[in-house]
Amino acid sequence: MLPLQYARRWQSASIFLLLAVLAATLLPAVWFWHDKIEILNWIASIDKWLHGATFLVLSIWFAGQYRPLSYWRIAVGLLAFGLVIESCQRMVSYRTADWLDVAADAAGIIIGIAVATAGAGGWCLRVEGWILRRSTGANID
Repeated sequence: MLPLQYARRWQSASIFLLLAVLAATLLPAVWFWHDKIEILNWIASIDKWLHGATFLVLSIWFAGQYRPLSYWRIAVGLLAFGLVIESCQRMVSYRTADWLDVAADAAGIIIGIAVATAGAGGWCLRVEGWILRRSTGANID
């Protein structure tokens, strides 16, 4: 982990984020929509994009907290999380597991790690620096 001043807060937020993603993937897809056929068709058309985008964001989120040498661990851990999601979806009657979802997760992870490697990694340190400068009243120019 990077030398973060608020490491425990980042870790707590990470756990909350993972639980929120898991909960969202296990909610019934039609709980809020009146025209169930319409929403099911819409979800089916963007499902893989949602998986990819979610895991891209998760990759960048965790890359903000860890050194680049740990990015492979982030990728493996998130891929395992994707498999856990699909396993949980198999256990509920109103969701279906799909191996193409795991492929979309992997694509999002790869793109997220690439973005992190290109410069977005370690963003938590920059956020903490910004917070520290604002709290001490230092000039932000």
